[in-house]
Amino acid sequence: MDHIEARILEQIDAKRGALLSFGEETYRSAETGYEEFNTARRAAQWLRGLGYTVREGLAVTGLRAEIGNGDGPAVAVIGELDGILCPTHPQANAAAGGISHACGHHAQLNAVLGAAAAFADPEVARSIQGRVVFFLVPAEEYVPIERRVRLTAEGKISRCSGKSELLCLGEFDDIDLALTTHVHMVDSAADLLVGNNCSTGSFTKTVRLVGKAAHAAAAPHNGVNALSAATLGLSAIGLIREGFRERDCVRIHTNITHGGDAINVVPANVTVEGMVRAANLDALEAVSAKFDRAFEGTAYAVGAKAETETWQGYLPGPFIPADPAQLLAAETVRAAFGPGFSVEKADAAVQNYASTDVGDLAQVMPVLNFTHSGTRGSLHSSDFAVVDPEKALVVPSKMMALTAYHLLKENAALARGAISRYTPPFTRDEYRGYIRRFK
Repeated sequence: MDHIEARILEQIDAKRGALLSFGEETYRSAETGYEEFNTARRAAQWLRGLGYTVREGLAVTGLRAEIGNGDGPAVAVIGELDGILCPTHPQANAAAGGISHACGHHAQLNAVLGAAAAFADPEVARSIQGRVVFFLVPAEEYVPIERRVRLTAEGKISRCSGKSELLCLGEFDDIDLALTTHVHMVDSAADLLVGNNCSTGSFTKTVRLVGKAAHAAAAPHNGVNALSAATLGLSAIGLIREGFRERDCVRIHTNITHGGDAINVVPANVTVEGMVRAANLDALEAVSAKFDRAFEGTAYAVGAKAETETWQGYLPGPFIPADPAQLLAAETVRAAFGPGFSVEKADAAVQNYASTDVGDLAQVMPVLNFTHSGTRGSLHSSDFAVVDPEKALVVPSKMMALTAYHLLKENAALARGAISRYTPPFTRDEYRGYIRRFK
């Protein structure tokens, strides 16, 4: 451990009590995407208390602060502000409609704010060549279409997720490399799992099935049953599943959100919502087209019409192996924590079937990710809980700060190496052009 590493750990340990309190309060006061006003306010107060200048109101609630100079790469240390709808969680925020941090995003906030505390130390700040940008972003979790439409009509957003919105606004144009974290998203017994597992991309679908109303008892033959068309469409989705390749990791979820207007009337208007996922963009586009055909064809079979819409989701996230800077940071954390603390590298063969807008970031820049322990239960579920606050709310701060330091020390050699090894699928302008095809 060199002197600056020791200094980073000292600065975070000095804030340990405050970090634990911040994380616990955030855990009890989760807010939904694009409405994380209280969470953002508290984070901004923390950063200003450390002496940072804070830009607020980015994509409604996002904020960023930075330190360093323009003589090297810019590394974004990223945390997510929002919670997930899980009203049965014991710490759900009733005032926010049952939003909870069963997603573990409160631990990410701690990671960013603890790293900011480390770099607020002048000696640590002088040790880097480049910039560290502390970036708290809104709306990683799924934003329902109704709220998305309302916020768009109000002129507040144009994209479905915070990172996509910020990418389209140009707020990531000066960032070369991103650091992200999460509680474990794939099975792992390690305290730290270093590297970015593949994640699926997703599109959201709306299908409006239009038939013809008629008296359900006296004259059903005069109607066209839109619910029958929906049922056939769902059956068709089931029957085409065997045509999906295992390696594409396809998932399709559906829900009938409107099934008719009255029980004694042949249903004339039925709405189905769906989500399609796949591990790569080509497969995602292909599955999306198959989904549309399934409903359009079965609607035609019963004389109805299917009006399908595709809404923006998240783009797939590629596998990015553990970076040397992360492994150096993890070794320092392991040495400081003591015996029994375990570190593993992410395996390219292990797929994360969930979707995240970190995948959108990885379309335009390298993303160095790690996941961590300290929790039990299932993500997005009522049994999710923090059981080791040190590993969940303090260790991630140390990993973030140490990784940023190793990336940017010695003329930012490791950051430059990570950037040069990665070929983004899109330029930022190409990404914006692609994503604006969708609602």
